[in-house]
Amino acid sequence: MWTHEESIEIDATPARIWSVLADVPGWRRWNAGIERIELHGPFITGTTFTMQPPGTDAFVSTLIAVEEQGGFTDETVIDETRVIVEHRIEALTPRTARVTYATRITGPEADVIGPEVTADFGDVLRGLKRISEQA
Repeated sequence: MWTHEESIEIDATPARIWSVLADVPGWRRWNAGIERIELHGPFITGTTFTMQPPGTDAFVSTLIAVEEQGGFTDETVIDETRVIVEHRIEALTPRTARVTYATRITGPEADVIGPEVTADFGDVLRGLKRISEQA
């Protein structure tokens, strides 16, 4: 198993941050690791989305848990390797929150895929902070 966790504090309400996270097609505005993305239904548990990072093949992920203003968890299975990413929103004050990306990877390629999946999390979280604080 391979795990990684990274957090950032954002000067925005959980509702504002949630509106940015729930706008899946809009992720491209603040996440440079997405060339193409498509949500296949509403942003609820069980819905899938297809994402293609620049220069790689697209993959399909499933929303396995969605809690409005609290965060969501997605799961991606690549061959025998399972990647789970929790995106948690924790209110710190009425106008600030901490967002945490927590990753758990299991399977034969966990040690290889883990660093690749999480390498840009710092940049992604800073992008989320920037766009969430623009409101």
